[in-house]
Amino acid sequence: MIRYVGKQKNAEGATVYVFLINGLQKEVRESALKQHPGCYDALPASAKAQIAANRQWLSKL
Repeated sequence: MIRYVGKQKNAEGATVYVFLINGLQKEVRESALKQHPGCYDALPASAKAQIAANRQWLSKL
């Protein structure tokens, strides 16, 4: 079971998404979402929209 809890800043200042995965808390960076199956699907629509906006901005660089 994967449940989205929220997002926060870690000690390095990067934004991480916090999930409960089988009862354990896991912090996942945006770039590592593909490495954790099911985490991207558990995100709310607003978080997915923000990730899409970030990817679009990076593609312009």
